[in-house]
Amino acid sequence: MAKKAVILFNLGGPDSPEAVEPFLFNLFYDPAIIRLPTPLRWLVAKLISRRRAPIAQEIYAELGGSSPILPETEAQARALESALAGPGGADSYRVFIVMRYWHPFAAEVAKEVKAWQPDEVLLLPLYPQFSTTTTESSFKDWTRAAKSAGLTAKTRAICCYPVEAGFIAAHAALIAPKLDEMAGEKVRLLFSAHGLPQKIVDAGDPYQRQVEETAAAIVATLGRPDLDWRICYQSRVGPLKWLEPSTEAEIARAGGEGISLIVVPIAFVSEHSETLVELDVEYGKLARVEGVAEYHRIRTLGIHPEFIKGLADMIFSLSDASEPQKEPGFMTTDTPCDCLSLAS
Repeated sequence: MAKKAVILFNLGGPDSPEAVEPFLFNLFYDPAIIRLPTPLRWLVAKLISRRRAPIAQEIYAELGGSSPILPETEAQARALESALAGPGGADSYRVFIVMRYWHPFAAEVAKEVKAWQPDEVLLLPLYPQFSTTTTESSFKDWTRAAKSAGLTAKTRAICCYPVEAGFIAAHAALIAPKLDEMAGEKVRLLFSAHGLPQKIVDAGDPYQRQVEETAAAIVATLGRPDLDWRICYQSRVGPLKWLEPSTEAEIARAGGEGISLIVVPIAFVSEHSETLVELDVEYGKLARVEGVAEYHRIRTLGIHPEFIKGLADMIFSLSDASEPQKEPGFMTTDTPCDCLSLAS
């Protein structure tokens, strides 16, 4: 039976206070994040990471000194592996984790994958909506690492799944009980996604459009005609114009309108600093200051059975595709979803 390596991509996070600054440097040194020539990008990344490290260390201190994203992703990997181990499939699929900005790096994992000697490599990002700053960056990083490791197995990739059935069903299943609990109250469903500089979207990045598709699909699945809902964007950094409206602005709006909030992290599928600290602590405090009557945050999908089943279904469908696709590193903002997408 053919052996298939599934590569599960996530951003990663520091595993100790000492790792915070090098993690931030890796993030800001990525040309998909800071779009400057290499010598200048190195300098900017060094300055930003050094300046932001003390603040970030305080944030991670609230999480026990490290990010929970790796253990969260490991749990998802094991759940996916179990879902893929159907009749006759137990030995044919193995799930590997690759983090973009901290261990395990693509260079480390590519060597492990080669040693396992798979017949095929299947790339699956834990970024439901495609962006050049996340999916494309991770795929290009993997392509470089695989080439360096001498990994020559044919490779296929799923670039995005903004409206995949299991992904949407899992969100709806987590949101519906809270809506039922707050029935009769003035409440707004606030879909909060990580922001991007507006110029990246203007250059052709499909992230904003796909976030909107995800939100609309969840609302349609919830099937509540009078539901009050909005999309907003969090985690702005730097002076550039970012996608709007910001999550902070929407919290202030809700306070002024006397509306309670149910906040849904629509672009994150694992808990980490931007959900556990930014959404829960910082924005929770802002909601109280702005007079929001009630502020609730829906947890990320994690190992929700519907979500994991959706990931497995995409892998099965990708495995069944008759023709291998091109290496994913060719992707550009002009053809962001040229790799096989099972989004519909």
